[in-house]
Amino acid sequence: MALRSLAVGYAAVSLLALAPARAQWTVTSLHPSGSPTIGGTSSFTFGSSGPQQAGYTWLGELVNPRACLWNSTAGSWADLNPIEAEWSRAWATSGLTQVGEAYFGPEEGNRAIIWAGSAVSWVDLNPSGADGSVAYGVSGTNQVGYADFGESRRAALWTGTASSWIDLTPPNAESAVAYATSGAQQVGEVVIGGVSHAALWSGDAATWIDLHPAAPGNSVATDTSGTHQVGYIGAHAALWSGSAASWVDLHPSGAITSEAWDVFGDYQVGNVNIDGAVRASLWTGAAGSWEDLSLALTGSWPFSYAYGVWSDGVRVLVAGYGFNSVAGRWEALLWERPVQAGPCPADWDGSGGQPNSSDFLAYLNDFAAQAPAADLSPPEGDAAWNSSDFLAYLNLYAQGC
Repeated sequence: MALRSLAVGYAAVSLLALAPARAQWTVTSLHPSGSPTIGGTSSFTFGSSGPQQAGYTWLGELVNPRACLWNSTAGSWADLNPIEAEWSRAWATSGLTQVGEAYFGPEEGNRAIIWAGSAVSWVDLNPSGADGSVAYGVSGTNQVGYADFGESRRAALWTGTASSWIDLTPPNAESAVAYATSGAQQVGEVVIGGVSHAALWSGDAATWIDLHPAAPGNSVATDTSGTHQVGYIGAHAALWSGSAASWVDLHPSGAITSEAWDVFGDYQVGNVNIDGAVRASLWTGAAGSWEDLSLALTGSWPFSYAYGVWSDGVRVLVAGYGFNSVAGRWEALLWERPVQAGPCPADWDGSGGQPNSSDFLAYLNDFAAQAPAADLSPPEGDAAWNSSDFLAYLNLYAQGC
């Protein structure tokens, strides 16, 4: 009874001051060095591979976006806009090549583009006869996106040249778009009867797999690791493993909407709307693993978005952007943290993700019950459950996962 009273007393004091634990993230603004300090400029990242990020910027007096490339620092920013183009956007990078789109005026129109790290390296992927095209994803020698032929939008797969394009659109579809590729797999959406169906391909239209589950609303697949696919179904972020029946709902409790945009290994990233504020987010396979990456930002950032994730087994990198209220602009952002080695000690209830009130209460229950696992101080235990053990758990909680 004494220990339970002690635990309740600690909880009453601690919960007043204890906010949800922040992950050990460091956040770097990739906003180009030397750009105007207040307004008049914005930057965005959408793709990440290795230490490289791709996106676009509006800088100074320029009224059009310019595709660009970073290597994890603001000072590494490189302009990819072809000199012949009025504007451009980069949507993804493989680490060696980048893909996106560039607009060359009313006669040439909008064209899918592949770069190899510089503005002069651009290659036009627009298929012969197409009115326009966009490349959204790249992996190895493969690129994906779409090409427009009149009123027909066709999902496209390329291998580095305009003449290499393959139409992925199923014969019964009204239109289709491919958003990402792992090399062997491609994902996107196929519109049938006015409804978008999340789609999975393996190199041609005949391999199309419908990932749309028996759920209301549209569905879209936005990325694939070759094993897992992510996207959204209606207003819920979704994770698949190659079939409609495999889908997992990643939607956090209390969220208005959620979307998943990228997957790498066990990590998924995207965006979650909580009370009207959009938050960059990370998951590890389940709704309960949801982590709010906006908590790692300092200052005033009412909106943040995550679109790319990558890990080398030592660290995790998440690329995205957020709105800096102080500067009055959107800024490209890069989150980074070490990979957690083994189970997270603060995740007391084993639910995954960052520690929260459920973990805190689970520890209190074990502490009150004198469970051996709750005897945290000293590390080897002393069979005395007291304030030292409780404070040891508070330290673990504050460190996060």
